[in-house]
Amino acid sequence: MTRFTFFAAILALAGLLAFGVGKKHGVIVGEIIRLDRDAKTITVKAAGGAEHVFRFTERTAVHGVRMAETAGRDVFHGLQTGMTVAVHHVEEGAVKTAEAVDHIGKDGLKAMDVTIREVGRKGSTAVVETERGAKETVRLTEHAARIAAQDVGEGAGKAVKATVYYTDEAGGKVVHFLKRAI
Repeated sequence: MTRFTFFAAILALAGLLAFGVGKKHGVIVGEIIRLDRDAKTITVKAAGGAEHVFRFTERTAVHGVRMAETAGRDVFHGLQTGMTVAVHHVEEGAVKTAEAVDHIGKDGLKAMDVTIREVGRKGSTAVVETERGAKETVRLTEHAARIAAQDVGEGAGKAVKATVYYTDEAGGKVVHFLKRAI
């Protein structure tokens, strides 16, 4: 009986440790304050003042940056200090790896504060109300649709205040991701 209890405790501890080291996904919006080409990392300062260091890999995608001739060969694909970005990352332990970086601003994604009133049945569209009270239907990327469906629910009738980050494509707004207001 003592051996059984000992092995059960070891297995339970191993399971807890494995569960605690799992991957966490997240999005952090802030300003790039440092690019380290040797370490292949960027440091982003979030609105609250916290600094986050993200590792870049060959698979890290960069969106919304007009690339110069040299940017395609640069690990950061044209990103520069001072740019406002949204970093979609995976966190494993203390290491944060950037999966995608979206430039927010004049040449990149635009931001708009809205109230999400309804998510379409298939999750590809949402009805939003702007701060001025105008209602419009926007298209959602797969990533944005997942988040909107979790927060609002398909046709659940709940309203959620959020900041949506979008591009203008084919005469309409396409929301790439959203951040729920606190």
